[in-house]
Amino acid sequence: MLVPILFLGLACLTQLHADETGSVAKINGSGPGWVSLGKADFEKVNSADDTWSFKGDVIHCTGKPVSVMRTQKQYTNFELVCEWRHMKDAGNSGIFVWTIPASLESLKGPGLPHGIEVQVLDLGYKDAFEQGGKRKADWFTCHGDVFPVGAAKMKPFPPVAPNGRRSFPSKELTLDTGQWNHYYVRAINGEVRLWVNGEEVSGGTGCSPSTGYLCLESEGSPIEFRGLKLRELP
Repeated sequence: MLVPILFLGLACLTQLHADETGSVAKINGSGPGWVSLGKADFEKVNSADDTWSFKGDVIHCTGKPVSVMRTQKQYTNFELVCEWRHMKDAGNSGIFVWTIPASLESLKGPGLPHGIEVQVLDLGYKDAFEQGGKRKADWFTCHGDVFPVGAAKMKPFPPVAPNGRRSFPSKELTLDTGQWNHYYVRAINGEVRLWVNGEEVSGGTGCSPSTGYLCLESEGSPIEFRGLKLRELP
């Protein structure tokens, strides 16, 4: 169960309450310090020239090749809001909150970096995984897992995946293919927390790295992000 203390000075809230079931915080990214992230704020790492495209506040990703684009600068303490929707059933993507720079430099072809990832999965991914003849899908969920990738480290908040590395969401709140989902991420002093569609569900502490690039992930299926906004914190 995740019941954090929320400081109103950290975010502009459209709704906020806390009780024994957790906290609800629908954050719209308005107010002092918030900035929109667009084309000028990103650069491709190992994506193709047409993998990412921008129209207004919408970022479209073809999903090919498996790759990332990163922000121009690195961040330490910040809040992030965005909406996302998968355009096909069983889509896979993610947001790297703190990405290790050296792992980005080593990406010469398709692949993903090391860092702290906030998972972005379509609800159909679990069934597709199991129907594909792979092992039972009990080591991930489609509702906002948070976990370290590669050389990164994190102590996950419960509930925890069987391998002990992933923070599983405390609630299943993700909407299905084609519907917009809202993420609010708060990353402060090596601790990351995720709210899905207004409710806190997962996260972890003791993150290493706790500074790095923000990356959007292309992983085989078309996806759109919109309203990507960030506010740096002390």
